[in-house]
Amino acid sequence: MLIDTYGRVATDLRVSLTDRCNLRCTYCMPEEGLQWLAKPDLLTDDEIVRLIDIAVRTLGITEVRFTGGEPLLRPGLTGIVERVAALEPRPQMSLTTNGIGLQRTAPALKAAGLDRVNVSLDTLRADVFKTLTRRNRHKDVIEGLHAAHEAGLTPVKVNSVLMPGLNEDEAPDLLAWAVEHDYELRFIEQMPLDAQHGWKREGMVTAGDILASLRTRFDLTPEGADERGSAPAERWIVDGGPHRVGVIASVTRPFCAACDRTRLTADGQIRTCLFAREETDLRAALRSGAPDEEIARIWRLAMWGKKAGAGLDDPSFVQPDRPMSAIGG
Repeated sequence: MLIDTYGRVATDLRVSLTDRCNLRCTYCMPEEGLQWLAKPDLLTDDEIVRLIDIAVRTLGITEVRFTGGEPLLRPGLTGIVERVAALEPRPQMSLTTNGIGLQRTAPALKAAGLDRVNVSLDTLRADVFKTLTRRNRHKDVIEGLHAAHEAGLTPVKVNSVLMPGLNEDEAPDLLAWAVEHDYELRFIEQMPLDAQHGWKREGMVTAGDILASLRTRFDLTPEGADERGSAPAERWIVDGGPHRVGVIASVTRPFCAACDRTRLTADGQIRTCLFAREETDLRAALRSGAPDEEIARIWRLAMWGKKAGAGLDDPSFVQPDRPMSAIGG
């Protein structure tokens, strides 16, 4: 079990498979990209599967989410999914992706054992997409979403970040489109994880802003705390159901008290929180020949020291050194 001093138990493992990405989203990284991790620093496919096996078999992990960077850029992704699907007990598996390449890979990922996907899409307008991501790939994402739904990687969840002056007016249009295509839309407050450290709280579109915009067109009924559990998204029933819309208010409505996550970076570091500034090295233990029991002990010790919260509401908050592309979303 991965328990911390506040009594929280981590059952959800986020695994970053690569720090690389084929988009350059303005809220994540600079236009020229970043200094990518050297290949020898990355965990191998075998190392990733071994760590997930330890987490599932020994530490109580029941859900695995593959992230990046962009996880579809990992050459061995389908094989990793297939091997994790064969573990006992078998964890639930999902993938967070920008959707580029999903049209081609969705059927194979479903056949390998992937359960569902989260796809990032911030706008329905191709020109705004190009401005936000600095790439002209809007059509590819739309086609990837369709392919994921057709392959049965459901529920297909769409993650959207609204930015002032760019797409902050699109919340109702995005929800109408998601309902039409049977996707579950989740809005995410912009978080301070950009490589440029340009995030400013006073400039962000808040959960309150998003809900006010949605209510100009839809009737929203709160789903309730019992349904939410430890999920990061507060959800509302749209126009009486069956569709729902979620809002992940990491900044204005933090949910740290219910957090059930542990994170593994692409270079084998354990992070107890997306906003943590400290990491615990599992790669060194792996490569020095440590047995599973020792790796599990190191992992438990790291999670025992997890802090009470991310501290985003603290004026002295210091942004993590690594951008979101390097530690997984």
